[in-house]
Amino acid sequence: MTKTRADAWELVTRYTQSDSLRKHMLAVECAMRAYARRFGEDEELWGIVGLLHDFDYEKHQTIPDHPLKGAEILRAEGWPEDIIEAILSHADETGVPRTTRLHHALYAVDELTGLITAVALVRPSKNIRDVTLKSIKKKWKDRRFAAGVNREDIEAGAAALGVPLDEHIAFVLHAMQDCAETLGLAGEEAAS
Repeated sequence: MTKTRADAWELVTRYTQSDSLRKHMLAVECAMRAYARRFGEDEELWGIVGLLHDFDYEKHQTIPDHPLKGAEILRAEGWPEDIIEAILSHADETGVPRTTRLHHALYAVDELTGLITAVALVRPSKNIRDVTLKSIKKKWKDRRFAAGVNREDIEAGAAALGVPLDEHIAFVLHAMQDCAETLGLAGEEAAS
């Protein structure tokens, strides 16, 4: 049986109640799809990996339980091993090496989407379309801002992906801007 994005979304909604965590996974999906298009890769595969990568986090917040327990669930439900391996590769503690462009892309965009979302949410408009590379870089330097975001992981991920850091940040920002409504980052007026 072939798994689809609809199957992935069903799994996400079954395991994740937090709206912000769901939106994080949607943001990673948007960025992964954009990178798949850029690199001429399978957009559906990359998008599903992005969407599913944290589906188990709400129930298994301790690494390496996350994503190892999630991998067990995915295997039990018949998900393809390439998707499971990509998800496992985004956490260093699993011991699964990042060996493909898909693995590197997931690692590169995961933390960055969180930082970009935080930058958007502190803007008066709450609109990601008002966020610029410059505003992200300014917040990047303030380690107290979005303190849980591992900037070194973002840097290492971009380097492994072969994309200069500023270009990577701008690329992911643009991908997320294209998904602003889905991510709930189209501004307060759009939310009304």
